[in-house]
Amino acid sequence: MSDFLTILRAKLQIKIDERAAAKDALDAILAAPAAEGRSDLTDAETAAFTEARAKVSALDAEIDSPELKARIADLEAIEARQYEASIRNPASIKVKGEARTYSKENDRSGANFLRDVAGRTVGDFGAMQRLERHMQEERVERAAHMAGIEQRDLGTSAFAGLTVPQYLTDLVAPRIRNKRPFADICRQLPLPAMGMTVNISRITTGTTVASQATEVAAVSETDADDTLLTVNVRTIAGQQDVARQIIDRTSGGDQVVIEDLIGAYHEELDRQILVADGTNGTHVGIKNVSGNVAVTYTDGTPTAAELHPKLADLLQQISSGTDDFTHFIFHTRRWWWLASQLGSTFPLVTVGNAGVQQVGQVGDAGYAANNRGYLGGGVVLDRNIETNLGAGTDQDSIYGVNANECFLWEDPSAPLLIRAEQTGAGNLMVKFVVYGYSAFTAGRYPLATGDINGTGLVTPAF
Repeated sequence: MSDFLTILRAKLQIKIDERAAAKDALDAILAAPAAEGRSDLTDAETAAFTEARAKVSALDAEIDSPELKARIADLEAIEARQYEASIRNPASIKVKGEARTYSKENDRSGANFLRDVAGRTVGDFGAMQRLERHMQEERVERAAHMAGIEQRDLGTSAFAGLTVPQYLTDLVAPRIRNKRPFADICRQLPLPAMGMTVNISRITTGTTVASQATEVAAVSETDADDTLLTVNVRTIAGQQDVARQIIDRTSGGDQVVIEDLIGAYHEELDRQILVADGTNGTHVGIKNVSGNVAVTYTDGTPTAAELHPKLADLLQQISSGTDDFTHFIFHTRRWWWLASQLGSTFPLVTVGNAGVQQVGQVGDAGYAANNRGYLGGGVVLDRNIETNLGAGTDQDSIYGVNANECFLWEDPSAPLLIRAEQTGAGNLMVKFVVYGYSAFTAGRYPLATGDINGTGLVTPAF
């Protein structure tokens, strides 16, 4: 049943792609007279238009065929019932003892997977079978995960997108990308299955209590009121056209492109939730939350001793506004400048997670180390922080957050879906697209985040 469903889906997808190409041809015919200011088509254009329109109509009829849709719907319903049954009965969930279709052992570079993704669009039955088997393996393991048997991020079973084998996404880490340090400390939530907004109720008027003036006198009463906080779901995506020769005649050349797209996706998501302003389809980052904490550090000759009170001020304002403070977020250049400074004065209050006469700890030298701290808060290094701020365009910012109030909803099938489009076949081109849906807000309590800016944060001198 699964193989037959794969064939039907493939046939439908091919027709959809052919229809898109025919519609593009139709639009191109009409574009020529419009560009030349003509109101009529030439005889040749009229003939071409009639032929293209007829092709679109014929493909619409095939795509909308009730018989084909009913057959696919019946098979999908059977598959869905089998999937639901596997979730209800975790004991039945298992992957056969045979090797995974794509694994580190049999496809270390990912070349076979990517070749099959490309081959699917041209009707390669073997590629379709292998990809369907891979998706079934992912569905089984996802069911196990949902039943609490195994902790693993898995993707969608929809034909429109394919889940990237987990071991291939692991290859992204070594690439020189800024990654997503801040995103990884946010409160992680699954994105709702439908809709382009997420809503949070914020209590803006609280109840009251007071002493009862006398017996049987009225007690204090204030009606609670709330305001709806609406968070937009955003789409972050990238694409790359790859020559067929790279897929067929190189060893892992296409994988390099895919890895870089994956890295770029994570980097852009992290950048947006830090510094974007919500325009042009971006998230509203913590830098631009209305009413957040703002600390100014003005200093022509900055020193660590002079920056220290500003860091304490940022911490106390966030802690006062939301009961908690979890992390400072530094650009690497600012943190290592701070670590390089020497002084002869020490704080009066000992910091619990640092030694005597210290206010923090450097931790490991690596970018992603998680054992850094300052004034009792954790320290995250993030190269996605801007370094071109201020009048001289050479200042960075230091952020402070209560990470529990930084909500990041991500599509459970993200980060990545890869698609191969047939429309480039005429040029022996294969299109790889990486995309994901997410929503972010730190606006539930604006005082949960803040930053330090000013002339004291110009390019540090070592």
